[in-house]
Amino acid sequence: MGLKAVLFDFNGIIINDESIHEQLIAELLLTENLRSQPEEIRKFSLGRSDRACLTDLLTYRGRVVSNAYLDQLIERKSISYRNYLEQLEQLPLYPGLRDLLQQLQAADLKLGIVTGALRAEVELVLTRSGLKEYFPIIVAGDEIILSKPEPLGYLLGLQRLNQAYPELNLQPSECLALEDTYVGIMAARRAGIQVVGVAHTYPLHMLQRWANWAVDRFGDLELERMQKFFL
Repeated sequence: MGLKAVLFDFNGIIINDESIHEQLIAELLLTENLRSQPEEIRKFSLGRSDRACLTDLLTYRGRVVSNAYLDQLIERKSISYRNYLEQLEQLPLYPGLRDLLQQLQAADLKLGIVTGALRAEVELVLTRSGLKEYFPIIVAGDEIILSKPEPLGYLLGLQRLNQAYPELNLQPSECLALEDTYVGIMAARRAGIQVVGVAHTYPLHMLQRWANWAVDRFGDLELERMQKFFL
C-alpha cells in the first residue's frame, strides 16, 4: 500500500470563488423575486453542486420548479460566472497551489478533480491558469446525479483513474482527497478515501473534527508527511 493519487475539490480548494458564487446565486434569486440572506445561501451552497443548492434553496422558499427550468437557472448562473471570471485580470487561485501540484507531479502521483462545479467552469479556470496539464481526470457536477456529501463523484473519479492507469489497480485506501467543506469531506470518506481538510472556508479546528487531518494552507502540506501517512 502507499499513496498513489490525490483528488482535489475545485471551488474553495483550487480557486477562491465561494463569494462569487454566493453573489451570483443571490442575483439569480432576485430574478425569481426572492431575497436570501448570505448565511442561508452558504448553508445550501458550500461544497454542493448548483443543482443541489438551487433545488434546496427554492424548496426552502416554497418554490417547486421543473427540471427543465432548473437547467435554465443553472445555465444562466454558469454564463454569469464565466463572464465574471473573464473580466478579472487575474484568477483568485490559492497561494501555494502550483508549488504543491509540481511536488505531487514530481513524485509521480496521479491527480484529478472531483467537484460539483460544471465542467465548462472547471475547464475555463484550468486553461486560463495553465493548470490543465496537471489534471487529466475531472469529474464535474454535470456528470453526476447526486451531489456531495454522496460519494458518487469520488467513486467515479477512482474509476476513471483506473481506466487511465490500469497498471495501478488503484484502491480508495491509496488515494487522498483535499477538501474545504464538511460535505466534501463526508463524500470522500464515504468513498473510503482519506481526507486533508484545508482551512480555506472553515476554521482549522472545525475541519479537524471531520477530516483525517487538517492544515491552514497549502504551504503546510508536506509531501513526505502525506506519503508516510499511507505506509
